[in-house]
Amino acid sequence: MSKPISKGTIALIFFGAVIVVLVLGTLSSYNGLISKEETVNTAWSNLQSQYQRRADLIPNLVNTVKGYTSHENETLTKVVEARAKATSLMVNAEDLTPERAKQIQEAQSELSNLVGRLLMVQENYPELKASEQFSELQAQLEGTENRIAESRRTYNESAKEFNVSVRKFPTNIVAGIFGFERKTQFEAQAGAEQAPTVNF
Repeated sequence: MSKPISKGTIALIFFGAVIVVLVLGTLSSYNGLISKEETVNTAWSNLQSQYQRRADLIPNLVNTVKGYTSHENETLTKVVEARAKATSLMVNAEDLTPERAKQIQEAQSELSNLVGRLLMVQENYPELKASEQFSELQAQLEGTENRIAESRRTYNESAKEFNVSVRKFPTNIVAGIFGFERKTQFEAQAGAEQAPTVNF
C-alpha cells in the first residue's frame, strides 16, 4: 500500500509549478519584447537608409541644376545646407527621444520642401527640363520620397506594437524589470495627409 502524499509535499509541488509557470511566462514576455524591439530597430534603420538615399541623390541634383542655371544660387545653397543639417541628425533607435524625433522630422521636412523647390526651377529652364539626367534624378527622388513615407509608416506601426506590449499586463512588469521603454513615434505634421510636393 502506497503512503499518502503529505500536505507539505503537495504544497511544495504546487509552489514549484507556480515558479515554473512564472519563469516560463517571464521568458516568453522577455523574448517577445526583444523580438519587437528588434523589429522597431530594423524599421528605424530602413527609414534612415531611405533618408540617406535621398541625401546621396541631392549632390547630383544640385550639380545638374547648377550646370543649366545661373540664377538659382540661393536655392542651391539652401538645399546643400538643409542636406548637411538633416544628415547630421541621424541617431540609433535607442537614442530617439521625442525631442530628437521632432528635430529629425523638421530637418527632413525642410529638406523635402527645398528639393521640391529646386525641382520646380526646371520650368524656367527648358534645357534643364529636357535633360535626361535631370529627369532620371526626378524619378529617383520621387521614388525615394514614396519609400520614405512607407518606411515612416512601417516604423510607426512597429513602434506602436512594441509600446502596446510594454504597457500591457503582465508584460509591463517584465518590461519594467528589464528596462524596456516606450519607443518614440513620428507624429503627422500639418498637411501630412497630402503627399510631399515634388513637382515634375
